[in-house]
Amino acid sequence: MFKLAGTLFACSMAFAQSGPGRPATEAEIKARDLTVLPTGAGLPKGRGDAKHGQAIFKEKCEVCHNEKGEGRENQYPALVGGVGSLSGASPVKTVGSYWPYATTLFDYVRRAMPYDHPRSLSADDVYSVSAFVLYLNGIVKETEELNEKTLPQVKMPNRDGFIPDARPDVKAKGK
Repeated sequence: MFKLAGTLFACSMAFAQSGPGRPATEAEIKARDLTVLPTGAGLPKGRGDAKHGQAIFKEKCEVCHNEKGEGRENQYPALVGGVGSLSGASPVKTVGSYWPYATTLFDYVRRAMPYDHPRSLSADDVYSVSAFVLYLNGIVKETEELNEKTLPQVKMPNRDGFIPDARPDVKAKGK
């Protein structure tokens, strides 16, 4: 028993002195920094449109979100619909009705989708899938190209539906 305790103590001291792993390199940090802001800062180079996005959506997304993004009740959320429902008794929060920025859609798809293989889509694939979802919501045209310059310019229906945070410890951008 004492021998085991001594061994555990020695191991814990070695661990405390050296710490786990090593500091991440700048390249490793940059590779994992996927932050995308509403302004488009952080968007990677790439491009896509709804026409190309439809095929990717069919292969990677349709199993959960259905062919037209209507979701699967009590399983996977709808991506389309709900416009005009937010002030009602049963708001339907979708990409088209609730999300304030198109860059948020790109960011979420790139980080978390497809559900069973997150971060597996190329930047072009993410732009294309984002374009297809926005097209299903009537926000962009089928052949409209989305890229790091055009995506932040997409005006979402609920962009002005959020109230700025008025707390004094939170500084609003642009003031």
